[in-house]
Amino acid sequence: MQIHADLTKRAVVQSNALPWVPSPLAGVERRMLERDGEEVARATSLVRYAANAYFAAHTHGGGEEFLVLDGIFSDESGDFPTGMYVRNPVGSSHTPFSRHGATILVKLRQFDPTDQAFVRVDTHSQPWHPSSIDGIDLMPLHTFNEERVFLIRWQGGVAADHHMHTGGEEVFVLSGEYHDEQGTYPVGTWIRNPPGSTHQPMSNTGCVLFVKTGHLRSS
Repeated sequence: MQIHADLTKRAVVQSNALPWVPSPLAGVERRMLERDGEEVARATSLVRYAANAYFAAHTHGGGEEFLVLDGIFSDESGDFPTGMYVRNPVGSSHTPFSRHGATILVKLRQFDPTDQAFVRVDTHSQPWHPSSIDGIDLMPLHTFNEERVFLIRWQGGVAADHHMHTGGEEVFVLSGEYHDEQGTYPVGTWIRNPPGSTHQPMSNTGCVLFVKTGHLRSS
């Protein structure tokens, strides 16, 4: 299966317009944003767990990262409520489940194998840091070599400078509305800008984004 699998091309997906597709396990559904492969695949998806749903024990051959969008997602290591950012490195394993239901944004098989950090960040308790632009704040989540993962918070009416993404960029709109020269992106929009792309983003209303940069250069 291939969905937006060419990483040299821009992709924009309004995830709220996608159907929920059943996974092989009852009570677990997916909205597929990008995918290259079958059940073992490089993938970016929204995954929704019904109450008391679980996924079979498995090993992350290419690593896993996720952000909990709602509910409480769990595994043997603990409970991850809304706003938790988690990275499980290449070779890690777990048996995930949700007692009351949860939705996560998850990325699979997209790690540098030498990045072996387990990361758990509660974004509801971390401080925001001012950027070089008034009205734009950042919350760092993870950095490894050229890869940066962070939340960014825009005040309404603020524009960033025109810039290039030398190592690519991915954005998921968590709240508000975001736009650039190529379109307007409401809550739930996933955007992938390939290496070498340029734009000048802004937000008229204010927004919060989950962002990854620098990770597509060698993909």
